[in-house]
Amino acid sequence: MNHRRGSRMVLASVMAAGTLAALSSFAVSAQCVTGLPVASIGPKTIIGQGPNGEKAASVDSVQLSAADAAKVKAGKFKVGISMQTMNLDWSQLQVQGITDTLKKYGVDVIGTASAEYQVDKQIADIENTIQRHPDGIISIPVDGTATAATYKKVSAAGIKLVFMDNVPTGLKHPEQYASMISADSEGNGQIAAKVLASCVPHGATIGLVNFGVDYFSTKERTKAVNDWMKKNRPDIRIKQVDFTDPSKVGQIAGDFLTGNPDVKGLFAVWDQPALDTLTSMRAQGVNIPVTTVDLGLESAIEIARGGPLKATGSQRPYDQGVAEAMAMMKALIGQTPPAWIGVQSLPVVQSNVLEAYKTVFKKDPPPQLAEACTKAKPACG
Repeated sequence: MNHRRGSRMVLASVMAAGTLAALSSFAVSAQCVTGLPVASIGPKTIIGQGPNGEKAASVDSVQLSAADAAKVKAGKFKVGISMQTMNLDWSQLQVQGITDTLKKYGVDVIGTASAEYQVDKQIADIENTIQRHPDGIISIPVDGTATAATYKKVSAAGIKLVFMDNVPTGLKHPEQYASMISADSEGNGQIAAKVLASCVPHGATIGLVNFGVDYFSTKERTKAVNDWMKKNRPDIRIKQVDFTDPSKVGQIAGDFLTGNPDVKGLFAVWDQPALDTLTSMRAQGVNIPVTTVDLGLESAIEIARGGPLKATGSQRPYDQGVAEAMAMMKALIGQTPPAWIGVQSLPVVQSNVLEAYKTVFKKDPPPQLAEACTKAKPACG
């Protein structure tokens, strides 16, 4: 989940206020990650649990046999998609993974709705999709509580449901939904924590820019950072600021930094809030390390440059979309996919950003990312 709006307004307002003086005396060395080999940063297996404490099932659990594939192709099924937004690399890759996979098996995607983070719009989107009588709906809930009653209408209509990243409140598996697929948010949070810890001195204070909504995947990330720090760096003090409107992150993070000049590093709960936080930091002359979760082109470029954004624990949204499509097809032919399927976390730092981009986006890095790597000192590995 990300949002791009508001950054320029925040920058202008901060500059107008005359607060360009540096609030932090702790200048970050671009070398702070050097002592961490990439292979040592991320967990080797899925370490998180599902929203109801489930052990993660592998994406291999929803592979189709030849007989399964024949049933899917014969079914001439229709599936709708309901997203929280499409204004993200993450969302676009999810939908691409879903549609590419369903198309391969002859399943028709009847439309992709984008709620733009608005609960009322997503409720209307889902109800409109129900009226089109699809066989299945794949969706990420904007708000797991406010949308729950609407999602229950989906299963009541005999339509199969597959969720990404979160299960609405009160829905039961397998009666009301077929499966939920998400990244290993705990693993991604640990990646962000481990790199951030390598960049701050003993006894430092760090800040968490947290999504203040009851949302499974984002809660797991922030919890993982807290838990890792308490276990491995108990000397670090932690402060937290919450946002609920992604378009206001820049202002909220800027105010947090102004009020807490002792903060020597930041974790932002996904990459667009991290980018908006960087905008506020630069407006204030603050240079402290930042880590996050997710990988988009802008965040990849920031990491490549060797600046304040040091690392991300990346999801694999295209691969997640493939798994969601596979779970849906299993459900459409009468099988019961696992309640929670986890997708392995991916550490991304400057030394592996080009390779990681290719892994996540399924294509070669664009020229602007390659150029950022070439100009960086040191250059990307």
